[in-house]
Amino acid sequence: MKHKTIIEPFKIKSVEPVYVTTEEQRITYLKTAKNNPFLLKSDQVIIDFLTDSGTSAMSAEQWAGIMRGDESYAGSKSWERMEDAIKHLTGMEFILPTHQGRAAERIIYGHLGGPGKTFISNTHFDTTRANIEFSGAEAIDIAIDESNDPSLIHPFKGNINTDRLEKLINEKGADNIGAVILTVTNNSGGGQPISMQNTREVSAICKKHGVLLLLDCCRVAENAYFIKHREEGFENYTYEQIAQEMFSLTDGAAMSSKKDALVNMGGFLALRDKEIAEACTMLLIITEGFATYGGLSGRDMEALAIGLKEVFDPSYLEYRIKSTAYLGEHLHKMGVPVMMPIGGHAVYIDAKKLYSHIPVDQYPGQALACELYLKAGIRTVEIGSVMFGKYDENGKLIPAPMELVRLAIPRRVYTQSHIEYVIETFDEILKEKESVKGYKITKEPKFLRHFTAHFEQIK
Repeated sequence: MKHKTIIEPFKIKSVEPVYVTTEEQRITYLKTAKNNPFLLKSDQVIIDFLTDSGTSAMSAEQWAGIMRGDESYAGSKSWERMEDAIKHLTGMEFILPTHQGRAAERIIYGHLGGPGKTFISNTHFDTTRANIEFSGAEAIDIAIDESNDPSLIHPFKGNINTDRLEKLINEKGADNIGAVILTVTNNSGGGQPISMQNTREVSAICKKHGVLLLLDCCRVAENAYFIKHREEGFENYTYEQIAQEMFSLTDGAAMSSKKDALVNMGGFLALRDKEIAEACTMLLIITEGFATYGGLSGRDMEALAIGLKEVFDPSYLEYRIKSTAYLGEHLHKMGVPVMMPIGGHAVYIDAKKLYSHIPVDQYPGQALACELYLKAGIRTVEIGSVMFGKYDENGKLIPAPMELVRLAIPRRVYTQSHIEYVIETFDEILKEKESVKGYKITKEPKFLRHFTAHFEQIK
């Protein structure tokens, strides 16, 4: 019998309390947080969809691995298990452990970047772009045109525009390209996957010009799910085999293991080139820790090695992708404008369409993030002109291509009733959408402003 209901392929054996707040309390909490959900305290939040990074629930086997953790400073057994798991997955010889993904980014892009260098991606995520620009290099996004239309159905909206890639390499000069980066899945573009065919084409272009191709692989298992179910020729591959083939087309990879390795802390850099690996290892030792722990405890490395296996379990991936789709499809049927098709780790709301009366320089995505918190204690994140907007020489906002709000779903954390609560909240959001006002930024840092910026509602 084929059941319609997708059940969680796990049992709950430990629980964490959810602190239920009132709307009156949330008004005060958000005002104190300067209308920035990042500045809220966790016990002021009922449903936390701020990020899926490091917020997963670990398995019984991972917790058992925590107890086995070898905390030796150099050459621990836990490091050997982590290194073996990453080599098995990536096929790469040189593995550098880091405490999380942005540390791997800082090391590799700090080494490859600098003034005059250009990095090209389907879409750089926030920390990737910040680490590149901090080095003095520029970061250019060239996802396919279909990626900027939230309502359009396309199986691989995360793909790179290969015609533009070829032109950019010729225009900038291959020697000035720090690297081409494939972000899988394309987080800033609505959690959309990249096809294997596109990866092959990008790999061929990079090889032709002698340019490095790197994989931002933090959601590579979720991307593999979409390839198996949407791309011809992969029906009989396992999810792990699909990921391994994708790695085989690249020169290196950076991973925030806080996503698809199902851990609360950890990351790595994997490389094929010995010379680049040696230079990055020196930076690792100076800034993160010795080459066999890189800022991680032995127990973290144990959990990471186990998570890299568990994430490719077919039952887990089916539950993960279909439960995310359940939320997105229900919102879509209600009339909430969402990024289609639904991605793997999150549902993205098109705030520009939802709040068409709010100009982009009044940040409709931030307005929706605040409304979701005030109405139901749901914490989300704006992925639009707050996160990616820039200013011209006159201080006028250059808006992002889209104004999205991401509902990032932690892995193995929330149940069906939590999701139904979120769906009910959007019913209220739709009823009152015309009365919602925009926001202005009153304080912001130079880099990654969305983390700490202060906002004020426009009266």
